[in-house]
Amino acid sequence: MAFLNRQEREALLQELVTLPFNKAKWKLQRLDPKGNIAFFRNMQTSGKFHTRFDLEGLGTRVTLVEQQIKKPGKSPRYEKSEFELVEVIVEPTPENRL
Repeated sequence: MAFLNRQEREALLQELVTLPFNKAKWKLQRLDPKGNIAFFRNMQTSGKFHTRFDLEGLGTRVTLVEQQIKKPGKSPRYEKSEFELVEVIVEPTPENRL
C-alpha cells in the first residue's frame, strides 16, 4: 500500500471534519488494515480529549480532538457527558516523505 501524499492527506482531513466522531473513528479503523489506535480519549490539554490513529500502511497519523460538554442528568447530583469533535489533525509519519 502506498503512502498518502499531501493532497490525499488534505482530502482525508476535509472529509473527517464533516463527520461525527464515531463515523470518523469507524472510517479510520477500516482505512488501513495495518493501522491501530495509539491512544483513546487521552486528555493532553485541559478540557480536550485526543484520540490518535497510526495508519502505518498509509504513512499517516490522524488525531481527533474532542471537547467534553456536561449536561444536567435526571437528578441534580448527576451530569451527562457528551463529546463534540472540534479538531482533526492529519500529519505524515517520519518515514513518509511524500
